[in-house]
Amino acid sequence: PSGSLTHASNKTIIAIKAARYLNRFTFCNFSLLSASQSMSSAASSSKTDDAEALRRSRILSSPLYYDVPPSKVPLIYSSSYDIAFFGIEKLHPFDSSKWGRICRFLTKEGIMDQKHVVEPVEATKDDLLVVHSESYLKSLNSSLNVSMIIEVPPVAMLPNCLVQKKVLHPFRKQVGGTILAAKLAKERGWAINVGGGFHHCSSEKGGGFCVYADISLCIHFAFVRLNISRVMIIDLDAHQGNGHEMDFSDDRRVFILDMYNPRIYPLDFEARRYIDLKVEVKSGTATDEYLTKLDHALEVAEKRFDPDFIVYNAGTDILDGDPLGRLKISPDGIASRDEKVFRFARERSIPLIMLTSGGYMKSSAKVIADSIVNLSSKSLIDMKS
Repeated sequence: PSGSLTHASNKTIIAIKAARYLNRFTFCNFSLLSASQSMSSAASSSKTDDAEALRRSRILSSPLYYDVPPSKVPLIYSSSYDIAFFGIEKLHPFDSSKWGRICRFLTKEGIMDQKHVVEPVEATKDDLLVVHSESYLKSLNSSLNVSMIIEVPPVAMLPNCLVQKKVLHPFRKQVGGTILAAKLAKERGWAINVGGGFHHCSSEKGGGFCVYADISLCIHFAFVRLNISRVMIIDLDAHQGNGHEMDFSDDRRVFILDMYNPRIYPLDFEARRYIDLKVEVKSGTATDEYLTKLDHALEVAEKRFDPDFIVYNAGTDILDGDPLGRLKISPDGIASRDEKVFRFARERSIPLIMLTSGGYMKSSAKVIADSIVNLSSKSLIDMKS
C-alpha cells in the first residue's frame, strides 16, 4: 500500500539526515581532538625547546671549561678527590684513596710532576642541572639518601653539612675533572681524569657508589662547547654502565659499547636494551679470552659507528681477585686493554678521555699507574709538558 511506502520513505529520509548529522558531529569531534592534540604537541615541543635552551645557557656560562696552559699535561687530578673521614670510608670495598695513590706511583716512576697536573673546578648546582633534576639534587640533602647511594649505612647518621663536605664535594670535584677532560682531549688528542667514571648514576637516580652522572654531563658539555656530534662510550668496567645507558636511551648521537659481567650488579635489564654493542663476559673469564673479545668488539664498533669523540670508562674491577668484578684479568692484561683502546683512537685520530671508574682492591692504584706508564712508553700519550 502507498501508505507503507510513504512511511518507509520517511524512515529512509530520517536515517539519511541522522547519518549526515552524525558524520558532522564526528568530524567536529575529530577536528577538536586533532586541534587539542596539535596544541598539546606544540606545548610539549615548546617545553622541550625551553629545557634545551636552559641547558645550553647553563653549559655556556659554566666555569668548568677554562684554558689550560701548555706547561700542564692533560692529566687531571686534585687532592680533593680522595674521600677520608673517621675511617667510615673503609666500610665500602671501593678504595676511596686510590686516586691520590695513582698519582704518587706516577710521581715515583718519574713520569709525572705534580706542578704539571691539571686541577679541575668543582661542579656547581647549575652545572649538575645540565643533566640532573632539581628533585634528584634536593634528595642529596638527605644523609640517608646519600648513604644508600654510596652503600655506607653509617653515613645516614652524619649531619648533611659534613656529608656535603667530606663525600659530595670530592665527587663534584671529580665531575669537574671529567667535564674538563673533554676540552683537553679535543685540544691535545687525549686526556685522563684520574677520577670519575660514575657510570651507575643517571639523571634521576644514583647507586653503586656513583652520585653524579659525570659521563652524561661530559658528553652534553662536549655537544655544546666542542662542536662534537657523535660520541662512542667504551665502557670496560666489570659492571654494566646502566646510568649513561638510561640517559642516552633515545639519543642516536651516542653509541655505547659495554663489556661487562652480566651476573653481577646492577642487573639492570631495562638499561641493557639501550646498549648498542653488548659484550657479556661471564665470571671467571681470563685475560686471553677477554682481550680477544675486546679486539672483536672494537672491529664491530668501527663498522657500526663513526665517532668524533670517545669516552673510555677504564674500570680495574676486572682484575683477577677483585671481589665484585669476578673476572680473572692480569695486571698486564689491564695494560694491554688500555693500550688497545688508546691505539684504536689514535689510529683514527679520535680524541679520547679515560676515566678510572671502579676497582676494589688496593692493587688497583698501582695497576692503573703502570698502565699509564705503558701508554707513555708506547707514545700513545705524551706526559711531557
